[in-house]
Formats: sequence, C-alpha cells, structure tokens
Amino acid sequence: MIKAVIKFFDKLEDKIRGRLSKYPLIYAIIGSIGIVLLWRGIWVIVDVFDETGIISTILGFAILGSTGLLVSFFVGDQIIISGIKQEKRIDEKTEDEIMEEAVTLLHIHEDVGKIKSEIERIREIVNEKEKEKKK
Repeated sequence: MIKAVIKFFDKLEDKIRGRLSKYPLIYAIIGSIGIVLLWRGIWVIVDVFDETGIISTILGFAILGSTGLLVSFFVGDQIIISGIKQEKRIDEKTEDEIMEEAVTLLHIHEDVGKIKSEIERIREIVNEKEKEKKK
C-alpha cells in the first residue's frame, strides 16, 4: 500500500517536473510559493513552542549547515559548479551548446568504457603470469 502511494507520487512528480521544466519562470514562481508555505507552516509550529527568534535562527543554521543544505538550497550546486568552471548558467546556453556538452559527455563515457576494458585485459594478463609463476 505504502509502496503504491510512493510510486504514484513519484510518477506524478516526474510528470509535473517534466512539464514545468519547459517554463522556468512559472516553475520558479510555483516553487517559491511552495517554499514560503512550508516555511510559514514551520514558523507557526515553532511559535507554538514559544522559541525566541535567535534560538530558532541558530538552530536553523545549525541544522541546514550540518546537513549541507544551507549553501545548496540558497545558492544551488549548479550555480557553484558553473561559477568555478566559469560557465554560463543552463538557462543562458543555446540548444547547440547543450547538445555539444551532451556529445562531449557521451565521448567521455565511451572512453571510460574503453579504459575499463583495457584494465580488465591487463588484469587477465597479470593473472595468467601469476599462474605461470606458481607452476
């Protein structure tokens, strides 16, 4: 039962994400509304426990900082990586640039496959040599 519910929402999330990814501005607006509503709900829960603002802030930073979500959420991994590599953001790239990157990644993947095959061949040779030495 639980697996069926999880599977349903997983498929639903895939469909929604797929459609919204074509409209980044609308996606951002819907996402920001969801985040604000989540924060508001947490805010109301924390108010019930009469926590002070400073304690809540420190606790929030501690939780987000220790889980690695602070920078990831507020800045984003892709932005950090693209800044380090001095690349354009994905929404600034043309379709040709994105396709070129995909082709490059495909070539890298093929090269890795060739390297793995070569390593396996070398292992077989080493194993054969070791067997010959034992005889």
